[in-house]
Amino acid sequence: MATNLSQLKGQILKAGNLPRHIAIIMDGNGRWAMQRGLPRIAGHREGINSVREVVRAAGELGIDVMTLYVFSAENWRRPKREIGALMKLLGETTRREIEDLMKNQVRLAVIGRLEELAPAARRVLTKAVARTERNTGLLLNLAINYGGRDELLDAIRVLAKEVQAGQMSPEAIDEDLFGKYLYTGGLPDPDLLIRTSGEMRVSNFLLWQIAYTEIYVTDVLWPDFRREHLYRAILDYQNRERRFGGT
Repeated sequence: MATNLSQLKGQILKAGNLPRHIAIIMDGNGRWAMQRGLPRIAGHREGINSVREVVRAAGELGIDVMTLYVFSAENWRRPKREIGALMKLLGETTRREIEDLMKNQVRLAVIGRLEELAPAARRVLTKAVARTERNTGLLLNLAINYGGRDELLDAIRVLAKEVQAGQMSPEAIDEDLFGKYLYTGGLPDPDLLIRTSGEMRVSNFLLWQIAYTEIYVTDVLWPDFRREHLYRAILDYQNRERRFGGT
């Protein structure tokens, strides 16, 4: 396996056209646990190992940004017990992984309606973001309480207030300007979107940003997704021809 991984990494680096920004819909934690007769939270816990490995692998390759869909705005519909366990796990994981993030120069950011999270979870995330802000490696962008439609509405509301206040004319609003008002303002759009578990939908994730993103779907459940699977997704991306609507 080590030789195989080394070969895959070598192929990626030789190809050269690395994606600057990789986004991942981490799906399949519940199914992974159910297949093993375990509670759903066991799938989420195992999924953390996948996160750790792909973040390290992306950093080693020189990827600029990785955005992970951690908790969607729709996930609040899940049972309260599961939501509570997820929020507790989020805090525990952030505290436990912070030293590894510092060691690997990973800079942490969070997007979504964070004001709706429990105060304890917000405090942990805010401290982690502040502690890593001077790191110079991969930007790890966590989408938490995130919804693509919410993001668009929030941007539109801010723009509408500025137009109403006379700070901006409607004619001045173009794609570049609008993008600056999104949660991801200042970041490149994803070049590659990976979805695990075989589901063929984008699930309200980065709706504006993925207009021309290459999509890669794998049947592998997220807790089983490792460095090799990330490498294969990137290699698939490198073998595509991106036309952006042209010929």
